[in-house]
Amino acid sequence: MLRTALLLLLLLLAQTASPSPASVAIRRAEALKKLLEVFGMEDPPAPPTHSKQPPQYMVDLYNTVANADGVTKNPDILEGNTVRSFLEKTHSEEMRFLFVLSSVAKNEKILTAELHLFRLWPRVTDGPKRQHFCQVSVYQVLEKDKPDTPGGKKLLAARLVSLQTSGWEVFAITPAVRDWTEDESSNQGLLVTVQSPRGSPLDPPPLQFASGRGHHESKKPMLVLFTDDGRRGASLPTAGIPGGSRTPGTTPSPKLGRSRSTRSLGRLQPCQRHPLSVDFEEIGWSGWIISPRGYNAFHCKGSCPFPLGENMRPTNHATVQSIINALKLSEGVSSPCCVPDKLFSINLLYFDDDENVVLKQYDDMVAGSCGCH
Repeated sequence: MLRTALLLLLLLLAQTASPSPASVAIRRAEALKKLLEVFGMEDPPAPPTHSKQPPQYMVDLYNTVANADGVTKNPDILEGNTVRSFLEKTHSEEMRFLFVLSSVAKNEKILTAELHLFRLWPRVTDGPKRQHFCQVSVYQVLEKDKPDTPGGKKLLAARLVSLQTSGWEVFAITPAVRDWTEDESSNQGLLVTVQSPRGSPLDPPPLQFASGRGHHESKKPMLVLFTDDGRRGASLPTAGIPGGSRTPGTTPSPKLGRSRSTRSLGRLQPCQRHPLSVDFEEIGWSGWIISPRGYNAFHCKGSCPFPLGENMRPTNHATVQSIINALKLSEGVSSPCCVPDKLFSINLLYFDDDENVVLKQYDDMVAGSCGCH
């Protein structure tokens, strides 16, 4: 009986020492679920069904906001924390555009909505009546089958556009998108008209926008939403990438003799920042994340010995705690801990479930510096 009990105990210890593949898989799944929660998702978006390039506008915006590792350059550049782009889905040859906004979360606050239209080179017209400008108007369609009736549409934006060049035109359409997100059934799309500067019809219109199936994906009509989902970091100061050559807390540690154990090495090192690589390809997310491929989150490690110098960036509370600990003035008081004292945000550019491209900023993702707290 005793021998059987010992064998069972040894078997239990062996299982505890080396977890089974099934338990490792479960633990990995739980960890990835927690990581998805950090990024505000329940499930990872499915990768696009075919090779797809993100809109150049979104790539340029990402490069303006973030560095190559995704770390925010300046937290004040982006309005809100989310930018969503939607390509026109109907491929209509007419100037009617419909954008499906089902991926916009209910908790997202619409800050700004823009219609991006690519202006083609104008048609050449001869004679004394050649136009140099035309008026472009954008309407919210209220009645799908009667957009030309007085009550069938509502004017959102109108301005004169030059007929001498080509390029992108951006129109603010925030009120319409707010209506659509509050009541999905009210989304009957947009109508764009081109008229003379005095408002009279032009036939044929000298100005055309890229639409329909005959134009490259990069020039298709696009809706861009700047939103805020209310997710914000809680505690530490956040900032963009600091100037200067080295972030505080990254001073190289002195080389110690090889005779010292790994445990004593960790105990004797002063509090400082160490690399912590997050590789989205290793996690299995590279199919839907466009940029970055990964980033350095950094982590803080090291001791906070008495007396705390300024190089350890201690708080006043940490200094007092260090003194109480060193003088044994109170029982159960430990030495201060080495923790991040500045956190940076990162940005992800990715495809959502509807293959729309999203730029999202996440606070408190990178340890900018470490200190004793």
